[in-house]
Amino acid sequence: MRKVTRRVAFDDDWSPARAAKVADLFNSMASEWDEARSGLQRTSPVRDALDRGSLNVSGRWLELGAGTGIGTRLLSPALTEGGGSVVALDLALAMLRNSPRRVAPLVQGDASRLPFPDASFDGLALVNMLLFPAEVERVLASAGQLLWINTLGDRTPIHLSPDDVVAALPGEWSATWARSGSGFWAVACRA
Repeated sequence: MRKVTRRVAFDDDWSPARAAKVADLFNSMASEWDEARSGLQRTSPVRDALDRGSLNVSGRWLELGAGTGIGTRLLSPALTEGGGSVVALDLALAMLRNSPRRVAPLVQGDASRLPFPDASFDGLALVNMLLFPAEVERVLASAGQLLWINTLGDRTPIHLSPDDVVAALPGEWSATWARSGSGFWAVACRA
């Protein structure tokens, strides 16, 4: 997955065949996903980013690669309390079907071709998710924020450093980031 992550972010190396393979992989893990991944080690970077990341919680957010909603369950209450909202998107339908609670609208879709209009979100959250720079650029409002989280830091299979995230995005971006538990979070904005 590390090679795929870099090729997708830097070379736009994504195809329908690769999408089908990734969807099959994550669909096969959906029924056990939460059991193995919803502990404090995986959720602390999300919580910390919400506490210290200076996120615009009054806006409309999209979580890409939401899976079974582990991150969504943390993002949704913070956004709702701040007057915002979140939509959860995942490629793997079984992941969405195994979401234990419906805390946000769920959309099955490919993050390389998002089914949303240009500039339709104030924030994008990617927790252990592939980065599709062109779609980030397209759907994120000009003053929007990108929240990038690797819950296991550089041991995360789908990993890019904060510097790599900024380098992969079109145009000029800057980011603040912090380590949290075994992972890290970064908030990137257009410079």
